[in-house]
Amino acid sequence: MHKRHLILEDGTVFEGYGFGSEEVSKGEIVFNTGMTGYQEVITDPSYCGQFVMMTYPLIGNYGINRDDYETVTPLIHGLIVKEYSKQPSNFRNEETIDSFLKANNIPGIAGIDTRKLTRIIRKHGTMKAAITAAEEDVEKVLEELRTAEFRTDQVKQTSTSKPYVVPGRGRRVVLVDFGAKHGILRELTKRDCQITVVPYNYSAEDILRLRPDGIMLTNGPGDPKDVPEAIEMVKGILGQVPIFGICLGHQLLSLACGADTEKMKFGHRGANHPVKDLENDKTYLTSQNHSYAVNPSTLEDTGLELTQIAINDGTVEGVRHTVYPAFSVQYHPEASPGPEDTNYLFDEFLKLMKQQEKKQEVHINA
Repeated sequence: MHKRHLILEDGTVFEGYGFGSEEVSKGEIVFNTGMTGYQEVITDPSYCGQFVMMTYPLIGNYGINRDDYETVTPLIHGLIVKEYSKQPSNFRNEETIDSFLKANNIPGIAGIDTRKLTRIIRKHGTMKAAITAAEEDVEKVLEELRTAEFRTDQVKQTSTSKPYVVPGRGRRVVLVDFGAKHGILRELTKRDCQITVVPYNYSAEDILRLRPDGIMLTNGPGDPKDVPEAIEMVKGILGQVPIFGICLGHQLLSLACGADTEKMKFGHRGANHPVKDLENDKTYLTSQNHSYAVNPSTLEDTGLELTQIAINDGTVEGVRHTVYPAFSVQYHPEASPGPEDTNYLFDEFLKLMKQQEKKQEVHINA
């Protein structure tokens, strides 16, 4: 085993051993509290440009399989674990996490105190970090980290470059891809939707020309304010067609209506985040992955009403427009990984499309 360093921009250095690619890499370090689902986490496009540290101590014990990808090409910059399994045991296992990371040129580091690292991130917030060979000059790496400016075009990196269709015979949904997980497509195809996937910078005019029954604003990486063209697009479609926003899509809908977003100290990432629905007074466990949240004090006079909040810290987890057929949630109702408590929201989206169709029929007949 070759030694490797994890260097944080505050000067903290962890020594561990390497697995995966031998690439020297830099990124923003975040942690995920999920006990399982590491394959979905690694392949989630919303982690583009980040180092993912898994708080659960043993990762890779059931290997990698062909069924649990959330995108074909993972875009994380590194994986940090306490221990990884070199000999996974599961009937679906097809390769080790080590070989998977090597094939995708992603470095990993194991053998470090992930509990200590979690406490540092919780206290000081997410920060820049580097995974390097042990012989690299630490001071030089620190200087590079402190002056580094990471890319802000993660959505462009993760979005499709051209439209494509996922055929179905049901409702016609335009899915605006900001870095969509496969899980969202799976849930819509389960409901027999005809899905047209379009790039993040598709205009409102071009979307409406497709005559959709509904529009899905997907998850994606980074700061929602880094995609102003998407905010303008949402303004153009609001009130024209039913909208369902997930994660980044939720933030973009809120910004388009006049609310504001802010970066969180260390975000929400895991598969067991409790969310309270204020409309039905129920609490659901949800899968989450985001660094930004809607500022609740800015919802006034936007036309949006707060529908759901996070139990742990009271942050905004859901909004609904009081005039137009549009709603969104900050978490992932498609799970992947995580509980499927809020899977019903896809059915609510279909109901909203049906209600809107009936309103249009009444208007035409009148």
